[in-house]
Amino acid sequence: MRDLWQTLRTSGLVLSLIAMILSCVLISQRGLELGQDFTGGYVTEFQLAQDISGDELQHQLAPHVSGEFRLSAQGALHWQVFQPPHNDRPTPLSWHTQLPDNLGVEILDSRFVGAQIGAELIEQGGLALLVSLLAVGLYLIVRFEWRLAVSASLALLHDVLITLGWFAFTGMEFDLTILAALLAIIGYSLNDSIVIGDKVRELVRAREDCKVSDTINAALSSTLGRTTITSSTTLTTIAALWWLGGASLQGFASALFIGVTVGTWSSIFVSATLPQWLGLSHRNYQRSLSEQEQQQLAEP
Repeated sequence: MRDLWQTLRTSGLVLSLIAMILSCVLISQRGLELGQDFTGGYVTEFQLAQDISGDELQHQLAPHVSGEFRLSAQGALHWQVFQPPHNDRPTPLSWHTQLPDNLGVEILDSRFVGAQIGAELIEQGGLALLVSLLAVGLYLIVRFEWRLAVSASLALLHDVLITLGWFAFTGMEFDLTILAALLAIIGYSLNDSIVIGDKVRELVRAREDCKVSDTINAALSSTLGRTTITSSTTLTTIAALWWLGGASLQGFASALFIGVTVGTWSSIFVSATLPQWLGLSHRNYQRSLSEQEQQQLAEP
């Protein structure tokens, strides 16, 4: 049984590393489908008097909306049209005057989002993500021995990369709500990694005569129930948000669902397994405790 746990953890870590590499390739090759929050463009929100399918409405709009456009449902009878910025596009926000009367179109909002605003959002959002990762990494270094800290930090990077890789693969729109979901994923995965890391540290200190692999297996066994229950209830809530939250929250809920799933995976197969590969031993904590005791004795 111990050998089976060890094989599963090693295989899971290898799969995680492969998934991170594939995510990096997808992001670099395909890129992210940036939403209107980042790219800028013309946004028109409207409401219809009758229920109509998205394909049929797309067919109705195509002859009247110049150039490329993206149609998205915002709720019952509530739709949004986004047109990328284009200097040669004539009166881009007046297409609704040419639609058939039987649709009963009522314009709720028409506006232009400047590209400068989008550039600032990309810069500030990326900076917020980077600062949060650095702050979390610093916290882990202070809290744990460096092998556990590096492993937990890599687990956080793993969760963010795979979530971004999923959006690059599917071509789903990446907007500010997705960026907020990434920050939430970092917090969730950090909590799970700290719980398991604390248990690993506790057992490594207490079981000096045991192999590190057996100690990590015992730590995972004692925390697996909590991890499973926490993840299941969180995913249930996210699924309800995706189902009932409407189209405007589907991207946010999708990002959270992917992030929580891979966050649970990485807590077990990355943050708890990698320290063994880096040479974690009970001697690391013996040496650390000895230094602390020496400092305490040296204080007046």
